[in-house]
Amino acid sequence: MSRWKELPAELHPHVHQLIVELRKLKDRSGLNMRQLAAKSGYSARSWQRYLNGRSLPAREAVEAVARIGGDDPTGLLVLHEIAAERWAEGRRVTTSTPQSSPVVQAHTPTERQPYGRCLQVGVIVGAVALVLSVSTALLLAVRLAEARAQLAKDRAATVAAAPGTVSESLVPVIYTCRLKQSDGRWYAGLSPTTDTILAYTHVGPEVAEAQCLLRRAGVSPGDIDGVFGPKTQRSVEHIQTQHGLVVDGVIGPHTWKALREATPE
Repeated sequence: MSRWKELPAELHPHVHQLIVELRKLKDRSGLNMRQLAAKSGYSARSWQRYLNGRSLPAREAVEAVARIGGDDPTGLLVLHEIAAERWAEGRRVTTSTPQSSPVVQAHTPTERQPYGRCLQVGVIVGAVALVLSVSTALLLAVRLAEARAQLAKDRAATVAAAPGTVSESLVPVIYTCRLKQSDGRWYAGLSPTTDTILAYTHVGPEVAEAQCLLRRAGVSPGDIDGVFGPKTQRSVEHIQTQHGLVVDGVIGPHTWKALREATPE
């Protein structure tokens, strides 16, 4: 178990929670910083900054450490999105230019003002406004997290078998595309799935099926090797943009539908 430094007190609670979860995953993996860097693709110096709260971890780094720690990255990625928003808000506050102080007009002794009462009213109004704004922000954050968690749960329920991920023992395989159309949809003979969730680093025949359909649609994913790498991810994003889908590089039911019904460019 690593002996972690105390995180900076000025971190937003959501950012603090994200880093704590990443620290737990790193401890669970039993890896040191260099080993974690080798497996995740991010340098040991970057992980030092991430895990000590000096910079916000990249989305891909969060996903990588979740998979290394044997955890489902979905919930952690939702927390990362919220933490990223809070991190950006904090940077805007700290880097904004201070506005000029208003000129205070001096009062003559004969112009006595109820200064204490005005100050008290101003403090109360400011406190009420602050409470309302914080409450609204927290409510929106909670609802956003609940909605994303429900979406992730719905997606997970449709997955028949979770695809594997890239590992050092992976043996290269070249698949053959046997394209055939049925009921207006195209199939490559490797998997009939229409709802399996595929993302970066996944491997298997489902990925090869998607690669065959990407190539048929006129977008090159690289070799038909069943490995969801950078080229395949860029091809998926191209198809999602072309069909007006959410561009996240992840193949879900909507992207499968677009691939199986796509007209070649």
